[in-house]
Amino acid sequence: MSHTEENNKAKLIEPYGGALVDLQVSESERQELVSVASQLPSIRLTSRQICDLELLATGAFSPLSRFMGKADYRRCVEEMRLADGNLFPIPITLSISKDARPKLDSDVALLDQRNNLLAIMSVEEIYEWDRDEFARSVVGTVDQKHPLVSELVHWGELNISGSLRVLSLPEHFDFATHRLTPREVRQKLELLGKPNVVAFQTRNPLHRAHEEMTKLAMSSIEGTLLLHPVVGMTKPGDVDHVTRVRSYKSLIENYYSPKTAVLALLPLAMRMAGPKEALWHMLIRRNFGADHFIVGRDHASPGTDSKGKPFYGSFAAQELAIDRGDELGMKVIAFDEMVYLPDEDRYEQTKNVGVGTKTISLSGTQVREDYLAKGLRLPEWFTRIEVANILAETYPPKNKQGFCVWFTGLSGAGKSTIAEILTVLLAERGRTVTLLDGDIVRNNLSKGLGFTKEDRDTNILRIGYVASEIVRHGGIAVCAAVSPYRETRNDVRAMLPDCAFIEVFVNTPIEVCESRDI
Repeated sequence: MSHTEENNKAKLIEPYGGALVDLQVSESERQELVSVASQLPSIRLTSRQICDLELLATGAFSPLSRFMGKADYRRCVEEMRLADGNLFPIPITLSISKDARPKLDSDVALLDQRNNLLAIMSVEEIYEWDRDEFARSVVGTVDQKHPLVSELVHWGELNISGSLRVLSLPEHFDFATHRLTPREVRQKLELLGKPNVVAFQTRNPLHRAHEEMTKLAMSSIEGTLLLHPVVGMTKPGDVDHVTRVRSYKSLIENYYSPKTAVLALLPLAMRMAGPKEALWHMLIRRNFGADHFIVGRDHASPGTDSKGKPFYGSFAAQELAIDRGDELGMKVIAFDEMVYLPDEDRYEQTKNVGVGTKTISLSGTQVREDYLAKGLRLPEWFTRIEVANILAETYPPKNKQGFCVWFTGLSGAGKSTIAEILTVLLAERGRTVTLLDGDIVRNNLSKGLGFTKEDRDTNILRIGYVASEIVRHGGIAVCAAVSPYRETRNDVRAMLPDCAFIEVFVNTPIEVCESRDI
């Protein structure tokens, strides 16, 4: 670094708790531990747990330095704090099944889904936890329509905790120059020369309203922007992270000054916890060097519950973030909905728009159904042309998109017969269709499986995975399977893009099914 660069460095806010946690071992220690780890019992982490481990390892969750032990967990779910009193609104735990229970005071190797070694944990605590209590305390509901609640059924009954030695961070081969640790982001922000940094959390493409919002926020603090999209786990059905990051790159390169903005990717597994998640996002961004945070309407909301009501109030996240922001050392920049004023060719918050002023806006549903689904280009007042082109590439017109029709019902209900007829009719109309019949799949993909709940679930998830790949490539998957468990069908639904899963219950009387039984 030159003397000029050193002199231009800005003093950023310190990490929450005073210092960044760093759990990564040295290269020499790593080489020694690799041979040791091969002799240890192992735990294969889920995608969510891998995201959590990466952010623990690099200090993004500072001052938390491990998956939570019982004292941290209890105080977190009850008071949004760690045992030492530091604010921490979302539990970070490593759950395992009882069958995988390790021995206390022993080491276990933590592996990714390809069995690559990531870390070694010294198991110091093993404790039980309650799913319903977790759901009510963290996301405020036990409604199965909440994506995290529906996922909890697959979490293990036990949590384990202990000191971590991280040998390797998870491998990412995409957008390598933007996959930056908290320390690396801080270095980039310091070189921009301004102490005030506003962070923007996003899991969707950026349109003109978001662009104006971020530029207004920067101007209001005379600072710089950390554009920090989530590329770990978001809401099922969200735009894929590759499409989103492509759009962010096009905006950063063409519409922001390189002296005012940094784009970095965050491998976070979101909980969609609304107000509590907003606080959590603020804590994380402080560790990356930001001292201001943008909170809009419905921050980190999963939408509506099974009765059609919003899980959280539109401004609940803003209210909690403002109330607790000072304790985190973060200032909240709250925005209302941004609308376009066509007569003035600019964007404004609805609260600042005068009575009778003409405004226009587009909802996410309108973007998908009125434009992308019909092959129409998004208007330039709504989004930059570069972003419109990227979205058009990813989302072809409705008649060229893939989808899955999932027939469920009793054996003998007529699922396979109806599925075969539908397959022929769709093919007749020029679509590429694959029929995945439960019995046929059992003879190929699932040979050897029985009819226990576990084996049934495995069979259904295999069919779902194949269907999701077909749909992802623009084909139609017609599936017919006895799939009696709602949570397993929901797991398949979560594998597919939003609105691409059509569930059909073939409601044949049991007497008719019995008469057809072979």
